[in-house]
Amino acid sequence: MATILVVDDSAVDRQLVGEVLGREAQWTVAQAEDGQRALASMKQCVPDIVLTDLHMPDMDGLELVSAIHRDYPDMPVVLMTAYGSESLAIEALKLGAASYVAKSQLVDTLPSTVEQVLALARADRSHKRLLESLSAAEYTFCLENDVGLIDAVVDHVQQLLSGMRLCEPAARLQMAIALDQALRNALYHGNLELNFEEMQEVREQLLQGKGLGLIEQRRAEAPYSTRRIRLSVRLCPEEIRFVVGDEGPGFDVTTVPPLDDPNTFEPQRGRGLVLMRSFMDEVAYNEKGNVVTLVKRASAPAGEAC
Repeated sequence: MATILVVDDSAVDRQLVGEVLGREAQWTVAQAEDGQRALASMKQCVPDIVLTDLHMPDMDGLELVSAIHRDYPDMPVVLMTAYGSESLAIEALKLGAASYVAKSQLVDTLPSTVEQVLALARADRSHKRLLESLSAAEYTFCLENDVGLIDAVVDHVQQLLSGMRLCEPAARLQMAIALDQALRNALYHGNLELNFEEMQEVREQLLQGKGLGLIEQRRAEAPYSTRRIRLSVRLCPEEIRFVVGDEGPGFDVTTVPPLDDPNTFEPQRGRGLVLMRSFMDEVAYNEKGNVVTLVKRASAPAGEAC
């Protein structure tokens, strides 16, 4: 059973988060009022994941993320962001936070975000001793429109990153999340051409136990059914590079706001681009907007070039 530590100075918000997460029988929820109390709690019982607000007295979310990254490098942290905290959220992501959820979207998106981050963190921890002799790797995948394949390929990449010891655990988890978001964007927004409103409809249907609905419909009909996701992965000590392409119509890449623009955090923009651009050194789209390249460079050159 996973233990989730919720850190927020607002008792109302802590209660809301506790109720949302408490619906899942496999999770135990603990609470702390601020960063100092959170760290004291973690010394007594180390949780599996931390959810934290950003604006808190004594020790805010930014300082908490930094302290957790220093003392618990394997610990995933998810931010709970409110309007006006966008710049702090970007800094916290750069310091090692794994993801974020807007407070206005807690009910709809928090459980799935926690489940995704926990799954990726578990996969990362369970493969640390694999593939230790691998010094470089290059793969090319052609994926059907199946989210199960996305989970499998991200897990495989995590195993490679862990075995090759290319980066620390927090950065490894961040790259897995960035790749996961790029692949999901390619699936839902690229190949299946689902817009923000349609994805909201799918989430509501899932919450009501009605299944995937529109997603399954698109997967079964032309032209969506024959489209594929192309992924190339190149790993070596100097650089980690992912290229994700879909066969959809693409989008106007000039409409993407700068990372420091508060509009970046608007729900209809999607979290994927924010996370990819926060976690990777380079995020570049082709002119059509249906191929994205994600690059993470080593802080210092090591070994032979790949």
